[in-house]
Amino acid sequence: MSGTGKSTVLAELARRGYRTVDTDYDEWTDGNGGPWDEARMSELLATEGTVVVAGTVENQGRFSDRFEHVVLLSAPVDVLISRVRSRTSNPYGHSQEQQGEIRRYVVEVEPLLRRGATVEMDARMPVDRLADAISRLVEK
Repeated sequence: MSGTGKSTVLAELARRGYRTVDTDYDEWTDGNGGPWDEARMSELLATEGTVVVAGTVENQGRFSDRFEHVVLLSAPVDVLISRVRSRTSNPYGHSQEQQGEIRRYVVEVEPLLRRGATVEMDARMPVDRLADAISRLVEK
């Protein structure tokens, strides 16, 4: 979900030496929030021993059996809106229309993500604690 801090946590994990991929960037999708490039994602997951992938797309379920853990970062919608409204690294969420989309996604999409998750973490935790928790999952 937008505003949960996925990119911030990925940056911290990368700083710690983990291979990370944020599928919102670098052409992992069609650029319009479309599905993952299945051939590219398949190759990544087949060739990387440990990789932390972030992103939410319609075809992510096709890859669930290739992930040891699926982590859902969640926070109350007012926290998400506050974060996206003030961030400077990504323009998504600045408009009222986009904030309305986020509110709708929390109601309609987040429950679907929750069902597919193996772990849910409170995205209000400090980034170092989230990264610690994800590191523990990766190291198991």
